[in-house]
Amino acid sequence: MEKLLGFLPPMGWNSWNTFTWEISDKLIMEIADAMVETGLKDAGYEYVVIDDCWSEKQRDENGCLVPDHYKFPGGIEPVAEYVHSKGLKFGIYSCAGTHTCAGHPGSFEHEFKDAETFAKWGVDYLKYDYCYKPLQVPGEILYKRMSTALRNCGRDILFSACNWGNDNVYKWIRESGAHMFRSTGDIQDSWQSIKNLALSQMGNECYGGNFCHNDIDMLVVGMNGSSNNEYINGSGDDQFANKDGKGLGGCTDIEYKTHFALWAIMNSPLIIGCDIRKMSPCAKEILTNKDIIAINQDIECRGPYRISQWNNPENIFSLVKPLANGDFAIGMFNFGDANAEMSLQLWDIGLSAAAGVGVEMYDCHKHEVEGQYFERYVTTIAPHDCRMFRAKVIKK
Repeated sequence: MEKLLGFLPPMGWNSWNTFTWEISDKLIMEIADAMVETGLKDAGYEYVVIDDCWSEKQRDENGCLVPDHYKFPGGIEPVAEYVHSKGLKFGIYSCAGTHTCAGHPGSFEHEFKDAETFAKWGVDYLKYDYCYKPLQVPGEILYKRMSTALRNCGRDILFSACNWGNDNVYKWIRESGAHMFRSTGDIQDSWQSIKNLALSQMGNECYGGNFCHNDIDMLVVGMNGSSNNEYINGSGDDQFANKDGKGLGGCTDIEYKTHFALWAIMNSPLIIGCDIRKMSPCAKEILTNKDIIAINQDIECRGPYRISQWNNPENIFSLVKPLANGDFAIGMFNFGDANAEMSLQLWDIGLSAAAGVGVEMYDCHKHEVEGQYFERYVTTIAPHDCRMFRAKVIKK
């Protein structure tokens, strides 16, 4: 079957989390090389996306966007060609407002011209932000306008809407034509940020699906406090600061492992934000886990439902996602700060003891079958850790 644009959650890399404004043609080409050399391309990651700050501060005399002459001296087109030569796809950034979040020209009132420009350059993916939107113009119409422009520009361009969950976006984003939509504020490289963003989208599972995926923001796996932006490192916002006021500055490998598992089972696009040229072996192992990626890329894209531990419902819970072949993806998470038990009653996922059915639990991190269970499965989970299983339905 031909791969349809936006059918499954997109996978790729974006420049913002680590590099913000410090981007260049050389960096993007090196990232494309690393996508291939590290095995990320083989694992399913395909988009290399330039975020904000790629253009000059003014359009040209014809009203066209102009690449920054210092960062991209040869323009954008040769960079896109290089990315394509690696068997990858190329993405770029614009904004629904008059200006981007960093003050570069936005696409407001220039949607069709910009879509044609992006198509000419060989763009395959557009991230479309929400800064500096005129107050009296509904965001809904602006996303519909750019979607229409992209669909009529002569090239297949995946549309990544990024309005941060504002304006009741869940109710209109699918009919806008967007292939994915940011439903949250910006992520930070801290456990508290990961936890808050994940919790903010529980209950919104019904709004995502094939061709329109709920984006919980980019991955911070492997960053380890390496961003050039204090906010992303967690030191620019008191909400994510320690008692001494200093930022948290990264996560443990266990927290990154849990972060990736959450985003995967919640069907978020998997867009890497670390410097993949320098990622640790552990970060690479997390990001290329084929069993967890397969859960995210399941063809039916069904959202998970939550089953909480009866005696600690705020911190200990399972997310259960029905898969196309009849299996279940089961993620068990401990958001608390102490070891805790998670007991999953199989009755709660539709498996009756009276019917004589249970599950064979395949551990997606150990890549092996743990055992067969009837009536319930119980395990102890360390703080901020998780267990991820693919559960096959079996009979006694």
